[in-house]
Amino acid sequence: MSNKHVITKEIKGKEWTEALDKSFEKNVKDAKVDGFRKGKCPRNIFEKKYGVESLYNDALNIILPSLYTEVLKESKLEPVVEPSIDIKSINKDGAEIEFVIITKPEVNVKKYTGLKVKREKIEVTKEEIENEINRLKDQFAEIEVKDGKIENGDTAVIDFEGFKDDVLFEGGKGENYPLEIGSHTFIPGFEEQLINLKTNDKKDIKVTFPEDYPSEELKGKEVVFKVTIHEVKTRVIPEINEDFFNDLGIEGVNSEKELEEHCKKEIKERKEREAENKLIDEILEKVKDETEIELPEELVHEEVHRMLDTYNQRLQMQGLSLEQYLSFAKKTIEDMEEELKDEASKNITYRYMLEYIADKEKIEVSDSDIEKEIERLSELYQMTKDELIKGFGGTDMIKYDQKMRKTIEFLKENN
Repeated sequence: MSNKHVITKEIKGKEWTEALDKSFEKNVKDAKVDGFRKGKCPRNIFEKKYGVESLYNDALNIILPSLYTEVLKESKLEPVVEPSIDIKSINKDGAEIEFVIITKPEVNVKKYTGLKVKREKIEVTKEEIENEINRLKDQFAEIEVKDGKIENGDTAVIDFEGFKDDVLFEGGKGENYPLEIGSHTFIPGFEEQLINLKTNDKKDIKVTFPEDYPSEELKGKEVVFKVTIHEVKTRVIPEINEDFFNDLGIEGVNSEKELEEHCKKEIKERKEREAENKLIDEILEKVKDETEIELPEELVHEEVHRMLDTYNQRLQMQGLSLEQYLSFAKKTIEDMEEELKDEASKNITYRYMLEYIADKEKIEVSDSDIEKEIERLSELYQMTKDELIKGFGGTDMIKYDQKMRKTIEFLKENN
């Protein structure tokens, strides 16, 4: 059974006449006709100047919402994407409109229990605990000025001027710039040549810009940076003592042994979350392999654009636009849409196969489940229950998410 439905409707008679009348009332307000004030031009003179065709577009806009509602009511169809609308014919007597409505694709999951999925064994090594402790110590490291030579990991405060063929190039100058050695902030070969220099030292540094550097004038070119060292700073890692534990501020951690136990617990919980996510991914992928579904192109297209909108929002939070990202990545919007198609198809397949399993297994969400989830989300987002429900546009989405989670739990228990 096809999930693409083509329905043709005719608009004529009184319905079309009234739509044209309303369109005229709207358009005549701004019409400029010699000898008449705005809004006072008779219909026959308006149509003589602008043509009756000028009323068609607004007439359609007036009538289409109710017509589409009528189509859905008569056909009992439930669209999953916005319909495409094609004007087959239109004149002063009426119009013929074609609606293409996409409904939920048919799904068949051949097998979704008894699939062999390997559980990951969680272990925490001594080395991992030591690395975590070192990471915490590094967070509380203090920056101090040093008199000695620059070493890897130090920060050199520098002035620099970049020259290509003895001419200062644009963007090649900086003053009192704090450069962490080993951060690879500058082009390859620059930071390494600062090692062993000291405060007040000056040096000419020769480097070659990479072939893929964004600037056409500089890519692949050899340049010279004239560098002056103003100051050298180093990170002083704290010792594990009472002051360090006070700075950490972790409840119940006042000794090295307690710190090790805390780190072990944190690492274990992190690994368990990662293993859980990996397990769910593997189960869903195996169930997907057992799923028969034909996805309409329109549905994939809409999911791609939803993903693009989400990606754009994340970029904006980082102070970037999608256009800036595409320019930097040397991609077009079409490239990105093509890249997202496979993931979009997977997202849609997961959604419909989980709905199929939930229906087959009669998985339900109780009012108590919804209430508990609302309480959890209210606490998470620091909102009142009413504000949260309003933000979600009701409880339907919360209920749906809960149903999908319960279905995933069912799959975990049965695979």
